[in-house]
Amino acid sequence: MCLYIFGMNLFISPKICHPLHLNAFSSYSVIPSTSPLLGSSQIMAEESLETDGPRSSMPAELHHPYPKHTQWKFKLFRVKSMEKAPMSSETKLEKEAMSGIAKSYVCTAPNVQLDNGSTGSIMKFCPDAKSKKTTEPPDQSMDMKLAEIDTHMNHLRGLCRLCGISLRKISGPIHDVHAVLDNDSKNCLRKMCCTSTKWPEVIRKVFKVDVTEDTESVHPLSFCHRCWMTAIRGGGVCNLSKTKVPEWKPHCTLCQLCSPKKQLFHKTGRKRMKTTPRAQSLAKRPKLDYNHITVSGETRVLRPFGGHLHGSVLKTWRSPSVQREHWVRTITHCQKEHLSSNLISENFPVDFLCSFTCMVCDHLLSDPVQAPCGHLFCHNCIMKYKNFIGPHCPSCNLPCSSDDLIPPAKTFLLVLHSLLLLCPKDGCGQHVKLDSFKAHCMSHDAEKQDARQQSSQLDNYLITNKGGRPRQHLLSLTRRAQKHRLRDLKNQVKMFADKEEGGDLKSVCLTLYLLALRSGNEHRMADELEVTMQGRGFALHPAVCLAIRVNTFLSCSQYHKVYRTVKATSGRQIFQPLHTLRAAEKELLPGFHQFEWQPALKNVSSSCNVGIINGLCGWTSSLDDSPSNTITRRFRYDVALVSAIKDLEEDIVEGLRKNGVEDSACTQSFNVTIKESCDGMGDVSEKHGGGPVVPEKAVRFSFTIMSISVLLGEDNKQEVTIFTEPKPNSELSCKPLCLMFVDEADHETLTAVLSPMVAERSTMKESRLILSIAGLPRSFRFQFRGSGYDEKMVRELEGLEASGSTYVCTLCDSSRVEASRNIVLHSVTRSHDENLSRYEIWRTNPFSESVEELRDRVKGVSAKPFMETQSTLDALHCDIGNATEFYKIFQDEIGEVYRNKNPSREERRSWRAALDKALRQKLKLKPVMRMNGNYARKLMTFEAVQVVCELVPSEERREALRELMRLYLQMKPVWRSTCPTKECPDQLCRYTFNSQSFADLISTTFKYRYNGKITNYLHKTLAHVPEIIERDGSIGAWASEGNESANKLFRRFRKMNARQSKTFELEDVLKHHWLYTSKYLQKFMQAHKYSAKATIDLTKIQDSESVAHEVFDF
Repeated sequence: MCLYIFGMNLFISPKICHPLHLNAFSSYSVIPSTSPLLGSSQIMAEESLETDGPRSSMPAELHHPYPKHTQWKFKLFRVKSMEKAPMSSETKLEKEAMSGIAKSYVCTAPNVQLDNGSTGSIMKFCPDAKSKKTTEPPDQSMDMKLAEIDTHMNHLRGLCRLCGISLRKISGPIHDVHAVLDNDSKNCLRKMCCTSTKWPEVIRKVFKVDVTEDTESVHPLSFCHRCWMTAIRGGGVCNLSKTKVPEWKPHCTLCQLCSPKKQLFHKTGRKRMKTTPRAQSLAKRPKLDYNHITVSGETRVLRPFGGHLHGSVLKTWRSPSVQREHWVRTITHCQKEHLSSNLISENFPVDFLCSFTCMVCDHLLSDPVQAPCGHLFCHNCIMKYKNFIGPHCPSCNLPCSSDDLIPPAKTFLLVLHSLLLLCPKDGCGQHVKLDSFKAHCMSHDAEKQDARQQSSQLDNYLITNKGGRPRQHLLSLTRRAQKHRLRDLKNQVKMFADKEEGGDLKSVCLTLYLLALRSGNEHRMADELEVTMQGRGFALHPAVCLAIRVNTFLSCSQYHKVYRTVKATSGRQIFQPLHTLRAAEKELLPGFHQFEWQPALKNVSSSCNVGIINGLCGWTSSLDDSPSNTITRRFRYDVALVSAIKDLEEDIVEGLRKNGVEDSACTQSFNVTIKESCDGMGDVSEKHGGGPVVPEKAVRFSFTIMSISVLLGEDNKQEVTIFTEPKPNSELSCKPLCLMFVDEADHETLTAVLSPMVAERSTMKESRLILSIAGLPRSFRFQFRGSGYDEKMVRELEGLEASGSTYVCTLCDSSRVEASRNIVLHSVTRSHDENLSRYEIWRTNPFSESVEELRDRVKGVSAKPFMETQSTLDALHCDIGNATEFYKIFQDEIGEVYRNKNPSREERRSWRAALDKALRQKLKLKPVMRMNGNYARKLMTFEAVQVVCELVPSEERREALRELMRLYLQMKPVWRSTCPTKECPDQLCRYTFNSQSFADLISTTFKYRYNGKITNYLHKTLAHVPEIIERDGSIGAWASEGNESANKLFRRFRKMNARQSKTFELEDVLKHHWLYTSKYLQKFMQAHKYSAKATIDLTKIQDSESVAHEVFDF
């Protein structure tokens, strides 16, 4: 049948029209068209009604105006159809085909105006014709939506979430956006001081994008290896590249992913190619009809037409049910998680099996939920289906929200879990219940893994004999043969790089080559390769060069030689010149940052740009009274504190973030706790010229920032600690403040040098510091605790008598006799204010007492205390003092002094020689003239007691020695640990009992040595440790070990900066020692140390610029 439409005049050929259809047109009245041909059309229609029987019932408007003329000039288009209308006796398939053709007519039929003024289609005149809504199957619109979402998600899976580039164009592994950091990434970020554990946190910091709310239908779930490299290079905090994150939008009809726009030729500057004319002899290719094909991206997907397919494409099209199942499974992704119903061992009825399968994925129900309509689904499947398609039931299309889902009845769950499944493992054949099927399969996987390990171990012992002709050298082979021979090695190295180095295969290969050159003594080539690996052809950062110089103790001349040698060898400037390093030093040394004190400090200059000054600045005495032979250099106390806090700026901001404190709202009430340390370094003389070596004694005063806390709440009563020094006893955290060539036993000179710092310290207690941190001015208050002093220095600063005095303790008023009689029961009674008041009594003698009476009243105070110290115990010197006492006990037990109480000096020398010989042979302990920390740590062990017991003749005394050492080793961790409540809680709880047992043992078994006397540190260990820990929380954290361990740094820095003038030499030592403790340089050094493993190959990126610009514009 041919339907001709021109203007609004219609003609239907009577030869091919069905009579029923023609009769149906008579019941409609159509308003004539406004065309000028309408009049003649009506006349011809009236004339034809008299003669044409079959056309008598047709409306006049349907008659053709010019039947005898050329009709093709008036046609707009023509639709081909079947040759006859369907009869009532035709099959169902033919009716469905006709309904499909009717739908095609709906798309092309013009609109006509009806009697009531409404506009309708010509298809409404046909009683058998139906609209698109009535002819379309109920699930066809859903299937079309599923197909579009499936295509859109397939495009998303191949793109990077962060840069939008196709994943197949970027080499390297693919990473999940929502995954937890793997070990390689975590290690790389930790070395860059990043503590994040999940990728969403890192992506939010680096790319400023929140991916926690991403959905699978809108956003890609993976990102490429290049973005991974960008995150690693930025340390998980910043973005060092120009990566722009695209804006991802939901799928729509104009989606750029599913139907990308073609680039216009005039935009790209390309000319349109001319088509080559075909040969005249070739036959013309028949025109194909693409009406049934839908273009989606670059592929063509066949669309079902009327529920069926036409022509030769029937064989390649999937049935709607199979295609729908494929789309749903693509959305749910549950093939590997849920079990198939084919695993059921028994032959149940089909309807019975359908009750245990999910209506979405057709798998056995997993975590089943029930909809209000009664249908059952897997919980994950229905939630994903609802997010993609909508909140309705997939089976009956009734509304179904997530709140309406309820768990099924318990009886149904019991029946579901009791289903017997057949194990798919070959050779197993067991029938396992559904609830225990997962554990059964995991047992098979474990057996398979064990067998694989055994086979791999056997393969290592097999000798491979390939035979054939002699093997040629690797370099003589072609490139293809080289790849074939090294394929196994390449796979192993690639696996190692992916596992250990984050996929950086180039760095692994270069490192192997570097090691091969080193082993072959080809150091010149190795040095050039190492420069290339570290510098990447660019100069190092000035901070990195400064950190290298300070950490390797290079002098100016030595560093300049390295700089010139590297530049001459490589032809590039890898290291920075010295003037650049001096510019970088200024930002890290005190005197660079601006600050303010409120109120202003008394008798202290308000200038902020103050560097190294003379240590006697601020001394109030006259010039004649100043110690002329003293050389001292120091920083101003307040300026040094400002530089130390700015060095911790990143840690302060990170601490606020971790504790959930808003950065902008917290600008006041910061409390900083400072630990002060001061100790003599002994003889530090260096012979630079001829003549005898003159001993030079030096003293260092340093400080450590122990913790920073902030007060929160309306009343500022809630204290939150945002920073705690992780290594308080390290030389890296102990910042030098003052260096002086002074003997620590010279009380007057030491007092004169330290008095200006004491004055600055006193004024800072009464004021608060205003300093900019993270761009905001913040207020800081300081608490000073002088705890890093040994016994000798405490007595000097507090004005007490020497350590051999009758008053044995610097914490309590007990005399040596009282302390030996009552070993344990004592409390801390001394303080700085108490010592000042006692000094006034000693100076004025208000009661006119004798010297002995007055000395007993002031409890050993003989000089004016000039610096406040914390009444605590120095853990390092306590360990050394107790080790010295045990060393003497071992000698007495070897000589059995408990029997012979007055041995001669020769006998004691023989006992000591025997003890030193045994310790040297068994423990390799060389005898020392003076007890030090390393010797004390090795001596105070149970192995050392066993060696000593071999020399003790009595078995009873051996057991006593073992018990004494056991009790001491139980007590030692309490005062040595940084936080005893966390590190050794059991020893802390038993400390009082152990100290009492230790006291009973030395007062009975070793009474010959402790009859009326006891050492200073042994008394403090047994009497005051629990009270100090209860007050301060720790003893080991407040020790002077950091200042002591920095003594060797003074000698190395002095050798590094050897100059003729000791004054300038001391300035250089103080400057480089401060830079050595800079946390900024430490982090920079660590970041540069591992940057080679995390950097991206820049040359490879430059070669693939076309890939870099391929970013979707959403």
